[in-house]
Amino acid sequence: MKKNKKIKHVGLSEKQIEVGYLYFTTANQYRAVLAMKGEFLIYAPSSEGIAALSSTEMPFENSTFKKCQIVTFAKKQYQDFEFNGSQAIKHKLNESQLAEAVAQCNAKSAIAALLAE
Repeated sequence: MKKNKKIKHVGLSEKQIEVGYLYFTTANQYRAVLAMKGEFLIYAPSSEGIAALSSTEMPFENSTFKKCQIVTFAKKQYQDFEFNGSQAIKHKLNESQLAEAVAQCNAKSAIAALLAE
C-alpha cells in the first residue's frame, strides 16, 4: 500500500508576502506576487491543479492578473513546494522570471496604476 506524503498546509502572515516571490496553494495553483502598495497587491495566478514546475518557465500563460488585498491573499492555504532544487513555502524569482510572469498575464499597466495610486 502506498503511503501518502504529508503536505504541510500553511496560512501565511501578511509579513511573509513579498514582491517577486512565487507561492503554491493547496489547490495546486502557483501565484507570483508582482507588485504591492499599501494594503493591495497584484499577482499572477496559474490554473488550479497544475503539475509541479519542471523548469524555470513561469506557468502563467493565458492567465489574467488579479488585484486583491494582502490580507485576502494571505488567508488562502499554501503549501511547501520544490523550486530550483529547494523546498520552501515561497521562492524568490529572478528578474527574468518576474518579467516573464508580468508579461504572461499582461500586468504592466495594472502594476503602473497600482504604484501610482
